[in-house]
Amino acid sequence: MSLLRTIRLSAVATILGLSAAQAEPTPLRIATQVSGTVNWELTTIASRGLDVANGFTMVVQDVAAGPAAQLAFQAGEADVIVSDWLWVARERAAGQDYVFIPYSRAVGALHVPKDSPAQSLTDLKGGQIGIAGGPIDKSWLILRAYAQQEAGFDIAAETEQVFGAPPLIFETAVAGDLDAAVNFWHFGAKMEAAGMRPLITVAEAAAALGLDPQTPLLGYVVRGQMLRDTPELVAGLAAASRGAKEILAQDDTAWEALRPIMNAKSDAQFTALVAGFRAGIPAPGAVDEAAAQRMLTLMAQLGGEELVGKMTDLPAGVFVQPES
Repeated sequence: MSLLRTIRLSAVATILGLSAAQAEPTPLRIATQVSGTVNWELTTIASRGLDVANGFTMVVQDVAAGPAAQLAFQAGEADVIVSDWLWVARERAAGQDYVFIPYSRAVGALHVPKDSPAQSLTDLKGGQIGIAGGPIDKSWLILRAYAQQEAGFDIAAETEQVFGAPPLIFETAVAGDLDAAVNFWHFGAKMEAAGMRPLITVAEAAAALGLDPQTPLLGYVVRGQMLRDTPELVAGLAAASRGAKEILAQDDTAWEALRPIMNAKSDAQFTALVAGFRAGIPAPGAVDEAAAQRMLTLMAQLGGEELVGKMTDLPAGVFVQPES
């Protein structure tokens, strides 16, 4: 598999600024769950005209969840999806020509009820932990590795795990029917708004394991052919995403406009969701591929072939690297 050339996104985006008015914007079919957090950024891109300004128009296709988006992308029914880079790496290792543009580094935490006596993971021995995403959820795997490293504690063997959909884990945890819960970041924000507290964040556990919490986990996924044939289009998507993030990082009025689609049940939930999104904005610049390899190695050790297939080394060309 040939190594994809590095695209100087900032330079291409500058060219786009000169030519976008002269060219008809290219439609980009983006498959995502419209009720999800990705739509907050897409709505900002559309409302501020960042897509047209960068040479494309969005055609958003609603799907049930992440796996459905992946299927639509694989079938050629979508040009862009949001997924994690481990999935992209696994697909590249299997011969698929997919590439990753950083979107978010937001990860969750292990939350406990506010009155829980637990002060460390070992205090959960014999307890019941709710986990969204299944036994090979990446956050759960990182927490398992952290517990083993820091305390020689096999948290999977010493606790009972309850796996379920994120809303179910949220509701069960808030009701006090679990000793702890690991959920997607936005449900974690809602759990904190309801009074639960993070016992440890996944970012803290990752840092203790020698991983880089700055590595973006989620990103826009496009085909390598698009990157080679129309690099200006990929640059435009990246520039629009970055522009929306800059707005959402600073402009509180932009969040007020998004509030109707955020499913925030209270002011506390709304505030927590805004803070969580902002905390997950990745820094501009190149993705540290050595750090990504360290994470891949850990995921392969704990998640095995079910998570990463037979891949052990990071394939070349996974990340679209901007100019540093």
